[in-house]
Amino acid sequence: MNMIWGITMAAIGLLMFIWGTTKSQFFVYALLVARARLLWGDGVHRFFQVTGLIIAVLGVLWAAGVIWK
Repeated sequence: MNMIWGITMAAIGLLMFIWGTTKSQFFVYALLVARARLLWGDGVHRFFQVTGLIIAVLGVLWAAGVIWK
């Protein structure tokens, strides 16, 4: 079960990173950006890039069984 959730978590992190890099206009990302812009201002896309990478790495580690066994 850890592998399924880890892969899902890694995929979501990768999506966040891609959307942050391309400054996507996808509806879900636009909603997330609107909320995060209140705190992060113009650095909101960089925030999603960094957090996306962190979530992706944690997802891979979870799927591999390194963390959260």
